[in-house]
Amino acid sequence: MPDKKLVIIPTYNEIENINDIISNVFSLEEKFDVLIVDDSSPDGTGSVVEELINNFYADRLFLEVRANKDGLGRAYIHGFKWALKNGYDYIFEMDADFSHNPKDLIQLYWACKNGADLSIGSRYCQGVNVVNWPMNRVLLSFFASKYVRLITGLPINDSTAGFVCFTSKVLKELPLDKVKLVGYGFQIEMKFRAYCKKFKIVEIPIIFTDRTKGHSKMSGAIISEAVFGVIKMKFMSLLGRL
Repeated sequence: MPDKKLVIIPTYNEIENINDIISNVFSLEEKFDVLIVDDSSPDGTGSVVEELINNFYADRLFLEVRANKDGLGRAYIHGFKWALKNGYDYIFEMDADFSHNPKDLIQLYWACKNGADLSIGSRYCQGVNVVNWPMNRVLLSFFASKYVRLITGLPINDSTAGFVCFTSKVLKELPLDKVKLVGYGFQIEMKFRAYCKKFKIVEIPIIFTDRTKGHSKMSGAIISEAVFGVIKMKFMSLLGRL
């Protein structure tokens, strides 16, 4: 049986990107299914996905609509549980805005197929590979990973990366209901929990390109949660209560 591969794309007001990102994933030489987890986007993102399912992709495209917008992490946890329930072997996180190149899904898949438990599309494992990002965002992201490494000892160059592949084994063993961070800190927590479980993690160099359509969801509250959440996360791990 061929591997079942699912790309989870969380959305909120991504109507400008959603059709193109789905089409790009389905045009790849490897077969990936797509699950859109939409937080009831008022711009009609979910309706566009429903039309695509009904008209073109009934067996490969799926939609889960959540009533509340309560964080990136909660959307991904919802998607992870759906993926495990439906028997997927490899589960991917990817943004809807083309900051992640869909072609790189193949690299992440083969890294896990060849022995990694978790593969990361890394902006910083070979220098700084970021295009069209304002310098303040580059510095924030780069030094956030340095900060995480200092506090936690997590040996990853891009701990805030949101372009990853999990094997189903990882998601089955991690206590998904205990994941606390819900913003971009969620990305750090998932990697740290996998590291504490001694799963094999590899970084694959990618080029990250800032979105050209739509709006970033970054906010001061998200940054604050990550900064203080990392300290608490490390403290809880030392107590054996992570």
